[in-house]
This record gives sequence, C-alpha cells and structure tokens, in this order.
Amino acid sequence: MMGAPENRGTGPGGLVVVGALTLPGVRRSVGHARRFLRDMLPPDHPGLDDVVTVVSELVCNAVTHTASGGGRVTVTLLAGGDRLRLEVADDGAGGGRPQVRAETGAESGRGLRIVDALARAWGYRPDGPGTVVWAEFRSAGRNLFGNSDRGLSPDSPRLIPAAFEGGEG
Repeated sequence: MMGAPENRGTGPGGLVVVGALTLPGVRRSVGHARRFLRDMLPPDHPGLDDVVTVVSELVCNAVTHTASGGGRVTVTLLAGGDRLRLEVADDGAGGGRPQVRAETGAESGRGLRIVDALARAWGYRPDGPGTVVWAEFRSAGRNLFGNSDRGLSPDSPRLIPAAFEGGEG
C-alpha cells in the first residue's frame, strides 16, 4: 500500500531508543548515518541492508527537501518486541510533507517509493517546524545488541566529529 498518512502503522509505544545521532544537514551525512546503523545492528541482522538503504533515502530527503540543508538531521533507532523502528527528524518541512511521487522515470523522486517497498510500515509526524519520518522493520526476534558497547566499531568515536568537520570518518 503506497502513501504515508500521518496515522499509518503503529505508534512508538513499547519501543526503546537504542541509539540516536544528530548530523549536519549536508550530503556527506548520508554516509555517516549508514555507518551509524551498521555499527548499531549486528552484521548478521536479516534486515540490515534494508534499514541502511532506508536511512540513506530518508537522510538524503531531509537534506534535499527541507530546511535541514545547512541545519541538522537526527537519526534514531528504536527496538522492542518484534519491531525495529528508524526515525529521521529534519529541521523544517520547507513547505510540504513527505509523499510518494508517481513513477516518472526521472532520476530523482524515488526515495519514498524505495522506503515503501522495503519497510513493513512507514509514515511521518510533524515535529514543530520539522518532520519525523519513520520506518518499521521486523526485528531479528532476539537480543539485537549482544555486545556491551552496542556493537560500535572502533571508528564510532570519530563519527560525529568527522561529520561536522567534513572528514570521511
């Protein structure tokens, strides 16, 4: 089912924040968001590639289509029961809310179609002048975060400074 009315899917009830990362609203932050999720989820998580693809699309949209370009984007990972939830918050809607565009064959405009295809459910909610776009996935049905350091790689402490300084991290 295409589209994302504000009440689509379930609310965040029963979910626990596993990790959150605020990045500058610039294109290079897309790669940092992907690395953050790869660090947070175990490499054998069955939905890892889908979650990473969806965060790429949502962060790219936040930077391109909102006031986050030059502002900030926050990526949050939540988990509970059989759900894994990804949320991407932007600094401002810039005049519109997320919507799936009709297929035109153009190079751009496919991001939310990809999200719709990969996520179990997705939607959005206003957050002041900004918007939080969320996508839910099935969890692995086990403790996702078996390591005491939440699975963070040795590169993680450099992730945020590199994102803000323009480095590759």
